[in-house]
Amino acid sequence: MENILKLKHSLSELFSTQRLAVLSSYGSEQPYASLVAFAATDDLKHIIFATTRSTRKYTNLSQESKVALLIDNRTNDEKDFSYAVAATVLGKAEEVGSPQKKEYLDIYLRKHPYLNEFVSSPSCALLTVSVEKYYIVTRFQNVQELHMS
Repeated sequence: MENILKLKHSLSELFSTQRLAVLSSYGSEQPYASLVAFAATDDLKHIIFATTRSTRKYTNLSQESKVALLIDNRTNDEKDFSYAVAATVLGKAEEVGSPQKKEYLDIYLRKHPYLNEFVSSPSCALLTVSVEKYYIVTRFQNVQELHMS
């Protein structure tokens, strides 16, 4: 139990310092990666991001909801091999609807207030990834797994 609390604390710290994640979706018979601004719920069970409905990632997510996200604190320096932390998030993405939209939008805009106009656009979709599992990598090869279900 103590290890789970440490992992959750590490994830919370990482997520509080990072603004962007790499989202990997699947479409047209191949994976597709893109940067997204993200926010996490306090319980770490959901990762929230936004995109316009005309994007490739939205089309991919409409066809296949399984996704992976990579969130890390690398600096592109040699020290990263010893000190960088990376979290791979596995889960399913879906567009947020009522009644949860206000709650998730508030979480997202607390972290990214400068994206208010973007997420307020009728063409923008707010999405949430229901996290199934985290893989947390430290010291380049120390991998720990955290199941959320």
